Amino acid sequence: MDNCRGPKAATKVVWAGEQEEMWKHSTQVPIVQSVSFGYDDIDEWLKVGQGKKAGHIYSRNTNPTVRVFEEKIRELEDAEASTSFATGMAAISNTLFTLLSPGDRVVSIKDSYGGTSKLFLEFLPRFQIEVKLCETTDHEEIEKEVSKGCKVLYLESPTNPTLKIVDIARLANAAHDEGALVVVDNTFATPINQKPLELGADLVIHSATKFLGGHADALGGAVCGSSDLIEKIYHYREITGASLNPMAAYLLLRGMKTLYLRVCRQSKNALKIARFLQGRKEVENVFYPGLENHPQHEIARRQMRAFGGVLSFTIKGGFDSVRNFLPRLKYAHRAANLGSVETIVGPPSVTSHVECTPEERKAMRIPEELIRYSVGIEDVEDLISDLEQALSCVSA
Repeated sequence: MDNCRGPKAATKVVWAGEQEEMWKHSTQVPIVQSVSFGYDDIDEWLKVGQGKKAGHIYSRNTNPTVRVFEEKIRELEDAEASTSFATGMAAISNTLFTLLSPGDRVVSIKDSYGGTSKLFLEFLPRFQIEVKLCETTDHEEIEKEVSKGCKVLYLESPTNPTLKIVDIARLANAAHDEGALVVVDNTFATPINQKPLELGADLVIHSATKFLGGHADALGGAVCGSSDLIEKIYHYREITGASLNPMAAYLLLRGMKTLYLRVCRQSKNALKIARFLQGRKEVENVFYPGLENHPQHEIARRQMRAFGGVLSFTIKGGFDSVRNFLPRLKYAHRAANLGSVETIVGPPSVTSHVECTPEERKAMRIPEELIRYSVGIEDVEDLISDLEQALSCVSA
């Protein structure tokens, strides 16, 4: 056995970032709620403030509890560095505004998360940043637009909520040929199922609120990548102030201990449920990259270890059927979240793309009657029975 081999993901989620003796022999990371950190020695204080010595001076900048969270996600993504944010959208917006300046051009896909789409459609153009949104699965179009000039290529895979897949390695190569940076939102896949940095991405983003935390009780975001890029993003965040709260960091850390177990269970559950839904006469379409008939199944097989805990589907009868179906589910929260231990369900108009107009959702080819189903860790047979009875009532 190679004793120099690094720990695997199931071990990292438990131990990463927590092995330094920092808290008087405690075995769990304490919540350090202090806003500031005092120093009697002025020279030591200056060294910490200048980054010449490890330590903390003010929790908007750095905090001991938050730092452990950052280190854990850094190790899980095999990155040089990481920084954290108050929310996933803070991570996305801070990253884009750090990297882009007036006159720059960003290329992305039409199927990104609704809040991300709003940044592209509404906010970045106000700063004279050119935005080009391509058909998500048209790799030739994306490569063509990148070749016209591009500072940042922003990708999401699997996409929220249509579960489309982009070939990260292929597009990263095309972007790097043009000197562009590649940013990938890895929220749906998590580092358990996909490693964008290994596939060529420069930065990987997470809404830690979702699968990383896993218990729907804490907001947070993270960005991982090279030390020089993360230093720039951290500096923007420390000045603009979208800092992760220590209590939220503690809750996210506690949730991450079981990330490997949860994601493995949720991925298995999701595949079984997707196959069940495929066989139901009430169901029109099922969107899940683990299904063999998914248009990008082969790409997903190449770049993912498993296919994740989220699927979406449409049922016959349009939105009236959605109104009938959702309230009949016993084992699902009807709520705007995903990645939790409990199953969560809802249409894009009140979940992923609530900020967008019906016209914007139509332009993104997101059906109003689409149902996003984030699979929990419940017994899969109970979830299938629940879906069966709800679908039968709609059919009747």
